Amino acid sequence: MLERVLTDLEARMRAAPDRGKVADYIPELARVDPARFGISVCLADGRQLSMGDAEVPFSIQSVSKVFALAIALGRFGETLWIRVGREPSSRAFNSVVDLELEGGKPRNPFVNAGAIVVTDAILANRAPKETLAEIVRFLRAASGSDAIHIDQAVARSETETGHRNWSLAHFLKSTDNLRHDCALTLGTYFHQCAIEMTCADLARAGRFLAGLSRDDDLISRAHVRSINALMMTCGHYDGSGEFAYRVGFPGKSGVGGGILAIVPGKASIAVWSPGLNRWGNSMLGTMALEELSDAMGWSVFNAG
Repeated sequence: MLERVLTDLEARMRAAPDRGKVADYIPELARVDPARFGISVCLADGRQLSMGDAEVPFSIQSVSKVFALAIALGRFGETLWIRVGREPSSRAFNSVVDLELEGGKPRNPFVNAGAIVVTDAILANRAPKETLAEIVRFLRAASGSDAIHIDQAVARSETETGHRNWSLAHFLKSTDNLRHDCALTLGTYFHQCAIEMTCADLARAGRFLAGLSRDDDLISRAHVRSINALMMTCGHYDGSGEFAYRVGFPGKSGVGGGILAIVPGKASIAVWSPGLNRWGNSMLGTMALEELSDAMGWSVFNAG
C-alpha cells in the first residue's frame, strides 16, 4: 500500500502548479531548481522506499539543528536548558524580538538564535573543524553513508549574506549567552547548515528518533523523547501549529526545502521540495506529508 501511496503522491507533487518560492536570500540556494521533489521513508521492518529525486543531494540547512541538539543533549543534558528555552515562537525563525523580550535566552533550540547557542555550546573551546567533524560523523553513523559532507559554496554564501544571524549572535554576546567570539560560533553554524545530504540519507539518519535504529548508542531514549517533542511544537517555527494540525507527527524543516519527519515506532521520513511557504517551510513537502499521514493513518493524534 505504501509504495502505491508514494507513487501517486510523487506524481501529484510533480504536477502541482504552485511550488512556493526558493530561499533566494541565500544566493547558492536561489539557484536550486524548484521543480525538484523527492521523498524517502524508512520503516520499522527495515524497508526503505524512495521516490522522485530522493538520491539528489541538497542543503539540509536547519534540519541540521536536530542533530546538533542531539549532540548537545548528550553532552550537557538538562543543563542545556539554562541557556535556551523549550517554548514555541510566534515570530519568524530569524526574529530578534523574542530574544530581546526574553533577555537573551532564545525561545527554543530550533529558531536561529537558539541554534546558534546550541552550536556555541558544542564548540566548548574546541576548533570549529573538530565540532563540524563531530556533527558530520554523527550523521554518517546515523545514516550509514560516508558521502555526507559540507557544501563550502553554500557555507560561504551564508557567511557573506547572513546579516540577521550576525545581529542575533552579537545580541547573544551582549547578554553573555555566547561563550565564543561571534565569528567563531557563526562560522561553525553556517557550515553546519551547509551540510548536504539526500532524502534517502536523511530518512536513514532519522531512524534513531523513530526508534527504528539498531544502534542505541547514538542518544538516550529520554533525549529522543525531548527532541521529538520539540520537533512537534517548534520544528516549523511560527508555522509549527499548522504543521501539527495538518500532518500530526514531529517534523523539522530547513530553508533548503527539506523536512525530516518522525512517526514514532513506525517511520522516519525525509522529503525535499525547494519552494517554501510563507513560514519558510517546504510548501510541497508539507503537503506531501499531510497526504501521506492521512493515507497511512499516521497522525499521533488519531483516536483508537
